[in-house]
Parts: sequence; structure tokens; C-alpha cells
Amino acid sequence: MEIGISIALILASLLMILLVLLHKGKGGGLSDMFGGGFTSNFGGSSVVERNLDRLTVITGVIWFVCIIALGLLLRP
Repeated sequence: MEIGISIALILASLLMILLVLLHKGKGGGLSDMFGGGFTSNFGGSSVVERNLDRLTVITGVIWFVCIIALGLLLRP
């Protein structure tokens, strides 16, 4: 059981890193420092961006549940 949750945690962590890196900078943060502030926003968020947001949130919830489950299983 612990091995399965650990594998799910590793996969969720890697997917979370990938999904966060796929997001484009919204401005006002570190992305402006490196030239990300030069792009303009044409028409708000698209369907792809909203789906990416949803997938990132779902992956974050799975990651959080794996952390809690491992904490409960490995408790002395």
C-alpha cells in the first residue's frame, strides 16, 4: 500500500511540475523580470488555459491526498 501511494505521489509531483511550467506568466511577478511582461493578453483566458487550470488543481488535490495518506500510514 505504501509503495503504491509513494509511486502515485512521485507521478503527481512530476505532473504538477510540468503543469505549472506550462502556465504562461500573468505579469507582475518574476516573469516580468525576465521579459515576460512584453506579451499582451488578447481576449482573456482560452478553453485550453481553463482546462490547464483545472488539471493543475486536480493534480494538486491528488498530490495533497497522497501526502496525507502517507503521513497516516507511516505514523508510529
